[in-house]
Amino acid sequence: MVTYWIILLAIAVGVVFIAEKMKQPYPTFLVVMGLIIGLTPIPGLGEIKSYAANDTVFQTTVIFIFLSALLGDAALKLPFDELKSNKQSISLLAFLGTFLTFLLVAASTYFFLHLSLQESLIFGALMAATDPVSVLSIFKSMGLNKRLSIVVEGESLANDGVAVVLFQIAVVTTALSLTGTLNALLEFLKVVSGGILIGGVFGLLASRITSKIDHYLVETGLSMVLFYGTFQLAEHFDVSGVISVVVGGVILGTYGRNVGMSDLTHEKVNSFWETIAFLSNALIFLLVGLEVSRIDFLDKGWLIVGSILIVLLARFLAVYISLAFDKSIPTSWKPIISWGGLKGSLSIALVLGITPEFEGKNLLLAMTFSNVVFSLLVQGTTLKKLVSFLNVK
Repeated sequence: MVTYWIILLAIAVGVVFIAEKMKQPYPTFLVVMGLIIGLTPIPGLGEIKSYAANDTVFQTTVIFIFLSALLGDAALKLPFDELKSNKQSISLLAFLGTFLTFLLVAASTYFFLHLSLQESLIFGALMAATDPVSVLSIFKSMGLNKRLSIVVEGESLANDGVAVVLFQIAVVTTALSLTGTLNALLEFLKVVSGGILIGGVFGLLASRITSKIDHYLVETGLSMVLFYGTFQLAEHFDVSGVISVVVGGVILGTYGRNVGMSDLTHEKVNSFWETIAFLSNALIFLLVGLEVSRIDFLDKGWLIVGSILIVLLARFLAVYISLAFDKSIPTSWKPIISWGGLKGSLSIALVLGITPEFEGKNLLLAMTFSNVVFSLLVQGTTLKKLVSFLNVK
């Protein structure tokens, strides 16, 4: 098993090197390479492909190993003052925008694609998140306007937590009723507030510990305990692990740095997580391509095309409606925020977690994977051109 991961890592690093030389976003190249490896009978890679494309392996590595590292790294580096100054824009997109996307996608697939109510609700939740892994890796490579980048990064880190909660509620919803809606709302509030509480408490605790020591190796280890520990603890109590990691990371990266981290420690901790995030990113997108290669897309063509159009339209409507309440966002930014709403590994990991007994799982798999690949191969590769066209510096 260790040998498999070393080979996959070697392939991923090689592909990233080529992408950098060609000045292209590496997530796209990795997905394409994963597709090629998955669809081509390459001698010696058969066992590795079978192992890497296993649903359990993908879900375990993405959700429980890579996601905490990626979220923690991004949250650690987000400047709290700038998050605070852009809290209106981020909140509107992360909460109102995510919920509107969920409703629009669910309603459209129910009425126009004739999915069942539960299938529509689940797909709406899967498409409501802008995956932080995809968004951060592509936006960082573009060197966008700092405020625009903060807004997009802030949304991607917050809204996936909201989408995960919506997904968990949708999975158990078979019919709409007043009682069921109220229960879902209470569950939503519990999961979100619980994640904030756990992340806040342990983020403050870790920050206080850093003020008592000055050893970058110990403090780096402490950050690992914070990110992985809060995620596992939150999930144990059935609240949002994603939200807890983001909250804990932001507190450690701001309050913790101010009260306890020396410049050397801050530099070393950032370098460590930047390396871990890079390796996680590279492996995730390669796994996405391998996973896509084994999905049955036959007889689902029109549903897939229809779902992509619905998701794109829903994203644009949600962004424009949400930001109508925030006059500080320039009009030229809105198409970039809309088109930059990429889907990625989080959506795939969630849909793979649906029980095999669920009748519509194969259809949801095909639609979800298709939207993820479209967003990475089409939206991801054209985002830079859109930024240039709109003359956003």
